[in-house]
Amino acid sequence: MTAARSLDVEIVRGIDIPDGLRETWDVPLALDFTNSETALRHLVDYCRAQPVDAIVALDDNATLLATRAAAALGLPHNPLEAAEAARDKGLMRERFAAYGVPSPVFQRVSLASDPQEIAGQVRYPCVVKPLRLNGSKGVIRADDPLTFVAAFTRLRRILVGDGYPLDRTEILVEDYLPGGEVALEGLLTDGQLHVLALFDKPDPLEGPFFEETIYVTPSRLPADVQDEIADCAARAAAALGLREGPLHAELRVNERGPWMLEIAGRSIGGLCSSVLEFGTGMCLEELILRHALGFAIPSFDRAGAAAGVMMIPIPKTGMLREVSGIEEAQEVPHIEGVEITARLRAPILALPEGNSYLGFIFARAEDPATVEAALRAAHARLRFDIRPLLAMV
Repeated sequence: MTAARSLDVEIVRGIDIPDGLRETWDVPLALDFTNSETALRHLVDYCRAQPVDAIVALDDNATLLATRAAAALGLPHNPLEAAEAARDKGLMRERFAAYGVPSPVFQRVSLASDPQEIAGQVRYPCVVKPLRLNGSKGVIRADDPLTFVAAFTRLRRILVGDGYPLDRTEILVEDYLPGGEVALEGLLTDGQLHVLALFDKPDPLEGPFFEETIYVTPSRLPADVQDEIADCAARAAAALGLREGPLHAELRVNERGPWMLEIAGRSIGGLCSSVLEFGTGMCLEELILRHALGFAIPSFDRAGAAAGVMMIPIPKTGMLREVSGIEEAQEVPHIEGVEITARLRAPILALPEGNSYLGFIFARAEDPATVEAALRAAHARLRFDIRPLLAMV
């Protein structure tokens, strides 16, 4: 919204609200994302009555709806098949395999399968993961048949609890890839990838759960490795058919080169984008809006020194009663802000059941190592009072 105001652009927000609450909420464009056909009809009807110039999806749940509406209205968009493949990890893996994009060996498995039987058919270590959940929710590593059965059963419980039908839901079982992990932020224009930022993830993501924490840019990897990562991401986007708009990719890098884990047709999530600045002061959101509206983009180059963000992990499931040490954390040199986004006196869920964070820490400095050290020092000053959850029946 801030970026739109800076461009003197009017924005209407389409917000995910159940149909039963549409009349009681004072929202110009209330859409029930769980009822895709009705949401599409409401969105298209609204945009025909009050014409718009572009539709931009802000998260994974909105990408398919935005693509279908843009197609119906004749606005710029990615092909629907590409948007679907970027949303479904099974389709994504199949496209990568068909186009020779380096990615884990995988198989689709019915959630109704007997995990004891499947456990004898996979290679270890492996990873079980849902096809559509976000934020590493339900992603679990297994190192042997015993831990595989436990991981499969836990993921099944998560998905069924979220309303996925047991007999009509599939999951992925794929090889675990060793190596460090990076995140690439990019923008596609007519199929050409502009790399906006490459983030190192200095914390090892080895499982059994895969909670992301620190992102630091610029990357400290050698220039030739960074070029290989960009090439891999471009090939992955082409394999899916993505051609326009923001792109967020997650890759593993080891002695055999980069491997594509996931790619999404949207920008980086949460508040992480606030550490990015381009040209003479554009934020990432302004750059995305300029592209969507066909405005000139003065520069794709990231501006400023090194920057980083820590997505503050949830250490355990419970009731968040208090967060202390925020002022002390903000006093750490190079820290630009600490923002707690989790609600106090509300339940929080750790991985693999959860998919959110306690908040964010932001830092800038002259080099990536200093940024990383500042983020760790600030996090060490925070204290979280998390009490056990009690069930009363």
